[in-house]
Amino acid sequence: MKKILAGLILLFGFSFSVHAIEPFVVEDIEVEGLQHVSAGTVFNYLPIKVGDEVDDEFAREAIKVLFGTGFFQDVVLSKDGSTLVVSVKESPSIAGIELVGLDELDEDTTREQLNNLGLGKGRVFNPSVLDKVIQELKSQYFSIGKYAAEIESEVTPSNNNRVDVKIEVREGKTAKIERINLVGNEEFSEKELKDEFELSTKRRLFLFSPNDEYSRQQLQADLEALRSFYQDKGYLNFEIESTQVTISADKKDIFVTVNVHEGERYTVSDFAVKGRFTVPEEELVKLVTIKPEEVFSQRDVSESREAIVNRLGDDGYAFANVNSIPRINEEDNTVSLDLVIDPGRRVYVRRIDITGNRVTHDEVIRREMRQLEGAWYSTQEVQRSKTRLDRTGFFSRVAIDTESVPGSPDQVDVNVKVEERSTGSVLIGVGFSDADGILLQGQLSQENLFGTGRELSLVADNSSVTQRLQLRYLNPYWTINGISRGFTLFQREIDAEEADTAAYVMDTLGGGMNFGFPLSEFTNIGVGVQVEKVELESTLDTPPEIADFIEESAENDILKVTGNFSHDTRDSRLFPSEGSLRRLTWEVSTPPSDLEYYKLTARNDTYFPFAEFLILKASGEVGYGDSYGGEGELPFFENFFAGGASTVRGYDARSLGPRDSGDTPETLGGDRRILGNIEFMIPLPGDAGEDKRFSFFIDGGQVYGPDEDLDLGDIRYSAGLAFSWFSPLGPLALSVAKPLNDKDGDDIQRVQFTLGRFFQ
Repeated sequence: MKKILAGLILLFGFSFSVHAIEPFVVEDIEVEGLQHVSAGTVFNYLPIKVGDEVDDEFAREAIKVLFGTGFFQDVVLSKDGSTLVVSVKESPSIAGIELVGLDELDEDTTREQLNNLGLGKGRVFNPSVLDKVIQELKSQYFSIGKYAAEIESEVTPSNNNRVDVKIEVREGKTAKIERINLVGNEEFSEKELKDEFELSTKRRLFLFSPNDEYSRQQLQADLEALRSFYQDKGYLNFEIESTQVTISADKKDIFVTVNVHEGERYTVSDFAVKGRFTVPEEELVKLVTIKPEEVFSQRDVSESREAIVNRLGDDGYAFANVNSIPRINEEDNTVSLDLVIDPGRRVYVRRIDITGNRVTHDEVIRREMRQLEGAWYSTQEVQRSKTRLDRTGFFSRVAIDTESVPGSPDQVDVNVKVEERSTGSVLIGVGFSDADGILLQGQLSQENLFGTGRELSLVADNSSVTQRLQLRYLNPYWTINGISRGFTLFQREIDAEEADTAAYVMDTLGGGMNFGFPLSEFTNIGVGVQVEKVELESTLDTPPEIADFIEESAENDILKVTGNFSHDTRDSRLFPSEGSLRRLTWEVSTPPSDLEYYKLTARNDTYFPFAEFLILKASGEVGYGDSYGGEGELPFFENFFAGGASTVRGYDARSLGPRDSGDTPETLGGDRRILGNIEFMIPLPGDAGEDKRFSFFIDGGQVYGPDEDLDLGDIRYSAGLAFSWFSPLGPLALSVAKPLNDKDGDDIQRVQFTLGRFFQ
């Protein structure tokens, strides 16, 4: 670097001089030698004005000022009569900047930073600025643990008094953390405290984990996490006395030492809620999670403050503030806490502004908003609005923020910013499921038809088991108050023998119309009517249990009344993290149908945020079907089945339950089904977690025939690991399961994979 700077001084000849000047009064000023810099710029910096008396000392000071601008590499002042002549030789400008070797740093962002430091295309070249840039780049690399980074610069003269600047980086490897030492901890073990750190020492089990790569920012975050850990355990006076970071001679290993002072542990003596109450005091006191005689926890304080602020926000106090004022008694190590409420001014929403929707109509977004213009502001309604917009599936991201209206302290504007995702697709591909085998698919769909929120889809599936053609249309807001209406037309052919169940062939042609009625924010009831023409055909392997039925009722016209009742508080349709779905569905064949039967299914899915990166899902389902008006049974083609990727993983698809009496008994299904599932789901960190999850699960289920007792001891269980992903080719699920209580004759399938079909 020093050689380069020396070369620049020789190359460009930086100098300034003053021709001997006898004192005179300046009547005019002329500037010579300008190429890129304007004369106005020179006059702006030149401390000499017309009418000033100039001598040698004054001229030298003027030259220093001009030279200090960095615009010039040579400045000469001379006198021509009563005219001051300023002769300059401009410093070269930068023709271009080449960045080589940037991998960890974003090139566009880096160029912007260089320009802010004074090194940019078209700007005057200054060697000191280049040196400053290199030091700043090194600092950035050091902050992410790349202590071995080497940065060199090269300046090459170009035409028209310009130079090309090349900055070449050899980033090297990120230094690994060899050891983290904690000094001064007595109440907690070093291992327990290190669990609070994201940074860790060199991994042995997780070979590709980045957590052992040193980062200055992550270390600061870990120290704050350590501070929070102690304060949540009652150590109010905890301090991090010092932090030392040392690097090995080869710049590959980092050693971190953190010196702490734990202090004394404090308990809560009492607490009080004070201030101006716009909500009954007793209601606010119930929101406080702080308990007297328990260990003081800063987390409890923060949660209590947030709960009170949110409650006040529900009544329009958008800018409420709750201050926690601790009074510490050093004698008995107790804390008395006051939560002082300042609700501020009650505000209402002046306007809701929507941005980012290029396709989706404003009204589609506004009809999901529960916070209304002209109404009192409500934190709960704003959050509910965001949840409803997320649940439409039209947007990859929804952000809602609030800003005050200048000059109107009792008004706020609500800004809704959305990022639309692609809601239309043309899919021609191959899928696979454990139930249907290889699946050829063709799909044309638009979930947000012309930006109206309506859905239209045409689907064609062809597998060894099922051939299906379906046209579906849904208008979720057929009426302004949210009544939905949909239509379906379909043709479906099933070869049950290919599914390894009792053999028969069924061809169904049908269509229907359905309506949905919102009863409340979370509760909906749906009703519909469906007409089907069902044709049944026996094969050589059709068992006696269903052969007689097919002989008597090979062709059936069926009129169905369908319905459902649901209570849905989930925060997402695709990958919920909290809330529940309780759903009751029914279908009843009605006169003049050739067959008279009904089916009922009740299901509950509940999601609990079990930990920061863990979601517990608990599910249960019961199904029941039967005939009515005679002595018949539920038609065999309406039977329930269990086993497979969507019910009980680890067992072959549709393999559980009663079997036929044929030479090679296959499952018949049954008129009753019980399913259960407990699943611990782990979303991937960051944006990847929006459509991908790992999980550990326990499944259970069984199907019972008309002549069987409902024996819970017959339920089959399995446990395993699963991965789910809404891939560009459709929903994908992979599971590896071990049956826990399989019996002789059960069909086991430990690894199951589906692509292109929705999964549990």
